[in-house]
Amino acid sequence: MFDAKARVRKSQNLADAIANKITLNNALYQAFIDIDREVFMPNGLKIHAYKLDALPMGEDQWISSPLTVAKMTLALEIDKNVDSVLEIGCGSGYQAAILSRLIRRVFTIERIENLIRSAKEKFSLLGIHNVHTRFDDGQKGWRDYAPFDRILFSASTKEVPQALFEQLNSGGILIAPIEKETKIQVITKFTKTENSIKKEELETCLFVPVLDGIKTLKNCKNKD
Repeated sequence: MFDAKARVRKSQNLADAIANKITLNNALYQAFIDIDREVFMPNGLKIHAYKLDALPMGEDQWISSPLTVAKMTLALEIDKNVDSVLEIGCGSGYQAAILSRLIRRVFTIERIENLIRSAKEKFSLLGIHNVHTRFDDGQKGWRDYAPFDRILFSASTKEVPQALFEQLNSGGILIAPIEKETKIQVITKFTKTENSIKKEELETCLFVPVLDGIKTLKNCKNKD
């Protein structure tokens, strides 16, 4: 039977476990309590939802560790002046759901139709109405709603497409796991100014790679 109080306790324990590793601001700490990670887990792995582990979720994709989600979110440097964020790679929807508690408008793109449909169902279940979804190749961005104050890659890439820098506001921040020639991935922060892009490497990470094109429902296999 669904036990809402037990879910909240587990989510708070998860938030505490993250806070024991890195410093969370109050808003982000509360977001991890408000957003129940179990909702985004495949049925066979829900028992592991409140651990600091990355876990498989089908379609050769992974739901990121909550600790990684926290680090990526903090790197965005969200404050009261940040109105919109574009996420490349919706996946399970967990990262977008966390962002929904911090930013007025969240735009998330996923190239695998099965995953974007599932994520939309999860947003609806949780009453999240400020996340806008799109089934497409995220590397093209979402020009209809650009420019964005922040852009977040939830998958690794060797190079950020120029189209995405064009869709980033001046003064905006783009966070991406960049795969280097050594195959090591590094969370990298790009800050756009009027005349340049400032680059700062933060720390190593491990994400599935960004892929070209889309994967329609008829070609998807639900492995949950």
